[in-house]
Amino acid sequence: MQRHLDEIALVVDPGAHALVMLDQAGWHTTDKLILPDNITLLPLPPKAPELNPAENVWQFMRENWLSNRIFQSYDEILDHCCDAWNKLIDQPWCIMSLGLRQWAHQ
Repeated sequence: MQRHLDEIALVVDPGAHALVMLDQAGWHTTDKLILPDNITLLPLPPKAPELNPAENVWQFMRENWLSNRIFQSYDEILDHCCDAWNKLIDQPWCIMSLGLRQWAHQ
């Protein structure tokens, strides 16, 4: 998580500030993180997947490419997940639609 935050901080424009929404996983909330000055963390409420569009991405990937499979090894799991991810990122319009919330646009 620290490396992720550090990478985000590097691409924030000078004078700008990044707001990073995240769930309350232990590695997101640990006191061991050193928060860059140009980032603010916004933890989502617990047990509120409807507020986290990433949950829709994982659900879409499971429904389309990752369900009903038996894997023989860790490497096979990793290869299959990477393949699914690459299929998804080739469809940016799909990613955008997965993050929409009907109640937020009414």
